[in-house]
Amino acid sequence: MAVSVSPLRSFARAVSMQMKNHRRPPGHTGQRQSGAVWRITPAHAKTTAFLTALSYLGYEAHKKVTCAAVVFARDKAEEVVEQADYLYSCGETEKLYQLLLQYKESDDAEFLWRLARASRDLALLANIAADQKKRLTYEAFDYAKKALEKNEACFAAHKWYAICLSDVGDYEGIKVKIGNSYIIKDHLQRAIDLNPKDATSIHILGYWCFAFAELPWYQRKVAAVIFASPPTATYEEALAYFLKAEEVDPNFYSKNLLMLGKTYMMLKDQEKAVLWLNKARDYPAITEEDKQVHTEALNLLKKLSG
Repeated sequence: MAVSVSPLRSFARAVSMQMKNHRRPPGHTGQRQSGAVWRITPAHAKTTAFLTALSYLGYEAHKKVTCAAVVFARDKAEEVVEQADYLYSCGETEKLYQLLLQYKESDDAEFLWRLARASRDLALLANIAADQKKRLTYEAFDYAKKALEKNEACFAAHKWYAICLSDVGDYEGIKVKIGNSYIIKDHLQRAIDLNPKDATSIHILGYWCFAFAELPWYQRKVAAVIFASPPTATYEEALAYFLKAEEVDPNFYSKNLLMLGKTYMMLKDQEKAVLWLNKARDYPAITEEDKQVHTEALNLLKKLSG
């Protein structure tokens, strides 16, 4: 790591200032020369060499300490991220949120987008009051926005910015929500461009298409009034994204299985709808969302069998 002002540079600057101020350096016995430069005697040369050696040793010691501190900080950051990902995989939402909340002032996008995700997951818990849910939703958006500001090349920052922006729209009315839809789609596409193997981003873009394919007529009317070219999509487009997500990472997410079932229902393909809804029903219910998916899949299967 670069040092802003090294000890060697400081030492050279100090010697330079002594000459500029016409001061006789310690240990010097020569006559004053033209240009106000003092003659360097053998004794002074030895002193200078000794001081330079000490300065260099100090610089090397400082460099080693600095490097050690950087390595420790990096290792600590990686340790926290590993711990956070483990808690996420276990569905320990509240513990995860408390862990990452300690790093809310961090400049590291890897902490911030995870904190955005944890805040959002906490807002989705059944025992969260309405006012707290709203606060957490806006909090999640702020963390996602900050993550994106810190690292525009972070695909996860784009993904969670898109998700959290959509959530915020639920509190700000249909006009704002539809207006944000273009921004949401752009960030999802950017996330996929940065990481084509991220099945979640592909799934969410499929969900975006599904949402606009099933947009109620009155909301379409609002969109047509507000926008010259309101966002549109088809169930076929949604299906293509959901299938692509499953191809990239099979069985990665209960909601993708559910959405495949629902999309096939909208396309009147009952056989395939039942196939995917059964998979959604049987998916291990770890998170609160998994439990909601399980319930919805059961209800839809009953509807199809009835």
